This record gives sequence, structure tokens and C-alpha cells, in this order.
Amino acid sequence: MAHRTRQTAYSNMEARLNKFPQGAPPSPLLTKILKILVTEKEANLISQIPIKPFTAKQAAKIWKMDLTESQKVLDELASRAMLIDSDQKGETLYVLPPPMAGFFEFSMMRIRDDIDQKALSELFYQYLNVEEDFVRELFTEGDTQLGRVFVNETVLPDEEAIHVLDYERATEVIKTASAIGVSTCYCRHKMMHMGQACDAPLDICMTFNGSAESLVRHGHARQIDVTECMDLLHQAYDHKLVQFGENVRNRVAFICNCCGCCCEAMIAARRFALLNPVHTTNFIPGITIPNCTGCGNCVSVCPVEALSLVSANDPKNPKRKIAILDENLCLGCGLCLRECNQGAITLKSRPERVITPMNTVHRSVVMAIERGKLQNLIFDNQVLFSHRALAAVLGVILKLPPIKQIMASKQMKSRYLERIISKHY
Repeated sequence: MAHRTRQTAYSNMEARLNKFPQGAPPSPLLTKILKILVTEKEANLISQIPIKPFTAKQAAKIWKMDLTESQKVLDELASRAMLIDSDQKGETLYVLPPPMAGFFEFSMMRIRDDIDQKALSELFYQYLNVEEDFVRELFTEGDTQLGRVFVNETVLPDEEAIHVLDYERATEVIKTASAIGVSTCYCRHKMMHMGQACDAPLDICMTFNGSAESLVRHGHARQIDVTECMDLLHQAYDHKLVQFGENVRNRVAFICNCCGCCCEAMIAARRFALLNPVHTTNFIPGITIPNCTGCGNCVSVCPVEALSLVSANDPKNPKRKIAILDENLCLGCGLCLRECNQGAITLKSRPERVITPMNTVHRSVVMAIERGKLQNLIFDNQVLFSHRALAAVLGVILKLPPIKQIMASKQMKSRYLERIISKHY
């Protein structure tokens, strides 16, 4: 009987996690991961909490528990970064982060002895790098994805730099953040336990704003200032790392500095390349063939294998090779331009700009529509989206057939939705 109860608690938590727009498909591996991170009692309580931020008083009512006891549970979960807590007008709000980007990463963002991080790393590796259901659902469902790439600002030519909007610059995210934290890279930490880590810096994972405040408060990140964060960004540039951050324009929560060998986003970009698992920058490299010597520097540095060497078909030099670019795979990060010593690569604007959601709420709505999970947001205690006009629009869309829902999601990226959300969130 105890075994059945234990399975039910974790199964219920898995069902709760799968309500997030990015999803978390149930799996025996996921169950094993959750058993390391939370107790059976905690799993049962987590399965009942809403998607929206909530207070201790609301949790006590949902759990039918004394307020003092509820507060104790919430603070314990927040101390382990299973919940994110934040102060809103003098009141503490709690929210359950998704598995990724969320409590999976948080569990490995510092060296800790309260859990078996080696066993956890092995499970993460199997769940994310071998069993592909979770990663496929996370990175490939719908047109709107969790993360986007930032262009390497050091390679931007003057004529293109003026076309880079503030939210497209990692430097601007850093300069405007209300709080900044730095911690251990989850991806390389995981691979370290697997004996597969590269020599890229470990303590270079950046979090910002409310997420940083919570992670710093509970010791999962170290608080740093703008100057130190800018130094870390340039260290990432020097180590040929790609900046991969939250796919929003306002109040970005994280920027990971990714290597091609360890980092989940880069691995997913290679595994599911044609499904566009990661939003690109608004730039694309152009190769000037006469200048290309076929040295291969650009090929070796590309984290997603978008560049390759082919024969130049030069009758005067039959062995000559040149680089070619697969634009369908390219992230537009600019690493290749930084590595080219021959002036053979330039950076130009993409013909069509990539749409970036305004904030987390905007992105969540669009992702939920595209992935058929809008009902999880609308009926989340009927309070996540309180504006009546928006609720009416979402209610109509929910009744549409799948193809029309996808068409409607394009309209939901419009300024109409942005105006509504900006007034309330």
C-alpha cells in the first residue's frame, strides 16, 4: 500500500509539471529524479499548487493546512530552489519553476551534500541526453521556444550594430537587471559527473532580476555587480561560448554561456536542427568565397555544426577547400566571424526578424496555445489572467480546431496582447 501511495504522489507531481506549456512527459526516469529532489509528502503538496504565483495563505487553503506549517513547507522548498520566492509589495509570493529552465538546473548550480549529485547527474543524462521525449517536447513543440541566442557583440560591424535592439544585447540585459547572480553551470557540472566535461569555465551561469534574488538569498547563486558580470561575459566570449537566454524582451531571467559539447540547448539544436529548437539571433553570416582559405577555424568553433568544408572546385588548386554555411542550422551567434582571420565572413541581418515575446506571461500564453495547453492557464484557479477581455479572447481560441489555434497564436504575438498584458503584469 505504501508503494502505491508513493507512486501516486510522484505521479501527481509529474502531472502537475506537465501542465507547464513546455511540458514534462511522465517517465520512470523523471520519477527517480523527483525522488531525489523531494519527499513523498512534498511531491503530494507540490502537485496541488497553481501555476500562477501564490501566497502562503493561499497554499494553506489549498493544502487544508495550518498557515504556520504551510509557511514552513514553502520556505523549506524555496531554500532548496524547488520554489522561487519573491517579495511583492511586502508580501512573499511563491512560484513553482518548470523543470527546465528551472529546478533541474537549480539542483546542480552549486556543490551540495544534501542530495547525491552524481546519481542525479546520471539520471539527468539518461532523461535528457538518451531518452529524448522530454527534450523533444521542451525544444521542438510549437513555433515559440523557451530560449534564444544573443549575438556576440564584439563581432558586430558598425553598420549592423545600429540595427541591434536593446533586448537583443546581453550587455543590456546585464546593465538593466535589478539583481544579478552567478553560479555553477548545470550542464558542465552534470557532464563533470559523467566524466565528459570540457574545460570551459564552470562558474559562469548568469541569473537576473527576481530569479537571481531568490537564488542568491538561498545560497544557490552568488550576488555580483554589473562590472563583474560584464567581465564574465567577456570571459565567455574568450572561451568561445554561446549566450543562450530566456526568450523574452523584458526582465530576462537567465543567460547561459553554452559550449557545444555539454549544454542542453546546443545539443538539442544539433539533434533537432530542422525543427528550430532554439530561436536564432537576427543575424546570419555571409562567406566571401575568394577570401576563404579553407582553414576550418569557423567549422571547428560552430556549436551546431552549421558550417562545413567542401571542395572549392578550383582547377588551379584541386585540393583547395572552402567553408559553406547551412542557414537552416545557423544560430547567428557570430562565433565563426570571431575565429576567421582572413576576413572571409561578415555578419548581415536576416531577411525576416525573429519575433521575441514581451515577457514571461506573453511567452507562456503563446506557447500554451501552440502546444494545446491553454486550458491549463485559463483554468488555473481562474486567476492567472484576470482581464476579462483577454479571458474572452482565450476562451474563443480554446474552442478553435488545432490548425486555427496555431493561426490564432500568430495574432496573439501582436501588439494587442502586449498592451493587455503590460497593463496587468
